[in-house]
Amino acid sequence: MSISKIIKRYKYFLILLFILILIFIYNYEIGISSLKNIKSNLIQMLSVLPPTMILLGLLDEWIPKEYFIKYMGNSSKFIGIFLSFVFAFLAAGPLYAGFPFTSVLIKKGVKFSNVIIFLNAWCVTKFSTLLFEIGALGYEFTLYRLIINIPAIIIMGYIVDYLVSKKTHKI
Repeated sequence: MSISKIIKRYKYFLILLFILILIFIYNYEIGISSLKNIKSNLIQMLSVLPPTMILLGLLDEWIPKEYFIKYMGNSSKFIGIFLSFVFAFLAAGPLYAGFPFTSVLIKKGVKFSNVIIFLNAWCVTKFSTLLFEIGALGYEFTLYRLIINIPAIIIMGYIVDYLVSKKTHKI
């Protein structure tokens, strides 16, 4: 691989590395603090992504594409939306752990609106998030938020599906 290809491939990393070096030159303590944050985030990602990838590999091999198409494909309607919310509700980990799962969903023929619904629901209706929210803000706030967010998630999924052409989200 040539140097120009390497630079092109890793340009964002190299830009951020250059910014980090500038931060060190400007203020050493902030640079050390930045490195500690990078280390912490890297450890978190390395603890979440390998188990996620293993589970996705098993999901990809064990569950036939036909099941996904039947229950979450183009003709799935309510059951596809429901399953998208269920998968998101039971999800664990940060949102970046959901992106590999969406790749598997797309490869398995899941309707794109259901993929978008899953991603949005991951952020909004995850069980662990709801428990924290109920404890911090109360049942009433959480219930009102869900009443507003759930229809909005579904509408957003269908709008995005309508606006994005089928060619752009094939994997």
